Amino acid sequence: MPKAETNAIVTQRIDCAPGLFILRVAPDGWQLPPFAPGQFAVIGLPGKAPRTPLSDPEETPPEPDRLIRRAYSIASSSLSRDHVEFFVTLVRSGELTPRLYALQAGDRIWLGPKITGAFTLRDVPPERDVVMVATGTGLAPYMSMLRTELSSGAPRRWAVLAGARHSWDLAYQAELITMARLSPRFTYIPTVSRPKEEPAPWGGAAGYVQALWTGGALEQAWGRKPTPKDTNVLLCGNPGMIDDMCKVLYAEGFVEHDPKGQPGQIHVERYW
Repeated sequence: MPKAETNAIVTQRIDCAPGLFILRVAPDGWQLPPFAPGQFAVIGLPGKAPRTPLSDPEETPPEPDRLIRRAYSIASSSLSRDHVEFFVTLVRSGELTPRLYALQAGDRIWLGPKITGAFTLRDVPPERDVVMVATGTGLAPYMSMLRTELSSGAPRRWAVLAGARHSWDLAYQAELITMARLSPRFTYIPTVSRPKEEPAPWGGAAGYVQALWTGGALEQAWGRKPTPKDTNVLLCGNPGMIDDMCKVLYAEGFVEHDPKGQPGQIHVERYW
């Protein structure tokens, strides 16, 4: 395993909800490579890095100098060249996220110099509308796409359907609401699956995010039903959600895109 040599600095840490946080990371003495919105980078910390007290005890601690690495989708715009942003959820029994959760601004981290990934808009023609369906931190690549592309002037319509257990888990909500108010081409529809646990009455949609599609929430917002003739659908997050959405979309004539084979209108990124 590689030894830990940190080469970047945490410039900002934003806590969105308990166990849900944003890290902005800047390279130290080197330049970020160009990347496409939707791609991912690898970040890491040495085994000797401290873990948050909120984490579970490690049964077998890693070697102190071993670099623990994981891939995370980039949430920042590809036009921002001074830092990259990551949207992370704490896995209390995990190896890396309890160490990431202990980081504060000014702390050092390892950032992989290569950015890659095929979950991009490269194969989506600019005249086609885009619906982005996400659970949890699956929202990250969509934020990069929207921050980069929404003001580009392309004629397409955009929509984000975001699902979480509770309203406080709907990160980036203020920014997405602002985007929707400023751009008539963008629609944001959040939903929570446990509305009875809200401290105040939840006035938005309730249920799983796939119900926003099957229940017609997007159709009502757009004034028409998205079809394979005019819309591409991006799915990112919980594999259960992705499997359910794929079944619904297949029944409506959508086809999963194969970049090396048959082109399609469904683009998938599974997070675990």
